[in-house]
Amino acid sequence: MAGKYSPLENYLTILPANRGEVRLSFEHIERMLNAKLPPSARQYSAWWSNEMKGSHVQAHSWMDAGWKVEEVNFSKKWVRFMRQEIIVSPSRS
Repeated sequence: MAGKYSPLENYLTILPANRGEVRLSFEHIERMLNAKLPPSARQYSAWWSNEMKGSHVQAHSWMDAGWKVEEVNFSKKWVRFMRQEIIVSPSRS
C-alpha cells in the first residue's frame, strides 16, 4: 500500500548495499515526499523513533527499507539513517 512516506522508503531501498549510512536534510525529504514534514518532525526526536508498533507510520518507511534513524540534528535540519544489520539465525536441523 502506497503511503505518504513511500517515496522515502523507495529511496532508501534502492541505495547500494555497500552504503551503510545516509544523511538527508529535512528539505531533501520534503522534496521526495512532495510535502512538508509535520512540525513535530522538526521539534521532537520521538517523531524519528525507530518504532515498528504504534502510530508512527513514518518509521515503517525507513525500517521496512532496512534502515534506522541514528541521529537527528534539529538545528541543522538533517537526519542520519544507518543500515540495519540483518541477523540470520542459524538453521535448526
